[in-house]
Amino acid sequence: MAYPTKYRYTKEHEWIELDGQIGTIGITDYAQNSLGDIVYVDVPKVGDAVTANQTFGSVESVKAVSDLYSPVSGTVTATNDELKNSPDKINEAPHETWIIKVELSDPSEFEKLLDAAAYEAFIAEETGH
Repeated sequence: MAYPTKYRYTKEHEWIELDGQIGTIGITDYAQNSLGDIVYVDVPKVGDAVTANQTFGSVESVKAVSDLYSPVSGTVTATNDELKNSPDKINEAPHETWIIKVELSDPSEFEKLLDAAAYEAFIAEETGH
């Protein structure tokens, strides 16, 4: 699967798309594939603060529970309520299914994240493919 070039990525396998000051965050195809069938997503509340490289929630699959790490610092402006009843949407369309939206407190953090080519190289290193 090609990773969207408009996104930036973390080594914890989250993606973020920036629109002005708002970052939309989800997990990558690699992450959902590694997790297997996702059965539950735990997210913060709107208004909660998140910090770059810190846990903001978790994804539970039939295999394991995996922490979600925020790529940026800021305030949660929205959560994807669809995931309460249909967490498997992440498995179906990981790069279209967002988990939270965050108003960035430091937009320069976005620039420090991996671009698509760097993320793909990181996965290749991690998997040996």
